[in-house]
Amino acid sequence: MAAIQNRRDFIAIAAGATLVATAADALAQGAPKTEYAIKKLPFDPSKIKGLSEKLLVSHYENNYSGAVKRLNAITSQLAGLDMATAPVFVVNGLKREELIATNSMIIHELYFDGLGGEGDPKGALAEQIAKDFGSLARWKTEFAAVGKALGGGSGWVLLAWSPHDKKLINTWAADHTMTLAGGRPILALDMYEHAYAMDYGAKAASYVDSFMQGVRWDNVAGLYERYSKQA
Repeated sequence: MAAIQNRRDFIAIAAGATLVATAADALAQGAPKTEYAIKKLPFDPSKIKGLSEKLLVSHYENNYSGAVKRLNAITSQLAGLDMATAPVFVVNGLKREELIATNSMIIHELYFDGLGGEGDPKGALAEQIAKDFGSLARWKTEFAAVGKALGGGSGWVLLAWSPHDKKLINTWAADHTMTLAGGRPILALDMYEHAYAMDYGAKAASYVDSFMQGVRWDNVAGLYERYSKQA
C-alpha cells in the first residue's frame, strides 16, 4: 500500500515539475506574435470630392500603412521580450508605442471607411443624432467646430457611441492615446496635417468643410446599428 502511495506521490511531483518546465519554456520562447494586415482603400482615391488622389494615396501609404508596419515591428519585439527581466523603461516604451500604433491603425481605417459618400444620415442614426444633439445641423456645427479648433495642431475628432451613457457624443483627441473609455467610434475626422496640408496648406477649416460634405453615412449607420444594440 505504501509503495502505491509513494508511486502516486512521485507521479504528482513529476507532473508538477513538467508543468513548471513547460511554463519556463513558454516564457523563454516568447508570447504568440500577432501579424496585422494592411487593408485596401475602400474607395477609388481619384473619385473622392474635395481630396486629391495624391493626398489620399500618400496618407494611405505613409501614415496608415506605416502605422500597421510599425505595429507589427512592435508586437514582434514584445513577443520576444522576457517580461520577468526586461527593464521597466523598455516595457513602458514598447507598450506606449503599441497603443499609439494600434489606435493609429484602427482610427485611420475608420477615417477611410467614412469617406466617399454624400447627403445626410437617415433612419435610426438620424433620429439618434437629433435626440442627442438637438438636430442634425447642431451636430454638424459642433463636429466641424471641434475639427477646426484642432487646425494647425494635430489629433482626431470622433463621433462615438457611448455604452456608458447610451448616447452619441463628439470626442476630441489630441493624439492616438486619448479616446473615450469604452467608447465605440463610428466616424473619424483626421486633423493631423498629413490629412490635408498637401491640398489645403494651412486652411484646415476648408478641409473640414469638404470632409463634412462627403461622409459615407451608410458605413456610419452600420457601425451605429451594431454598437447601439450591444449590451
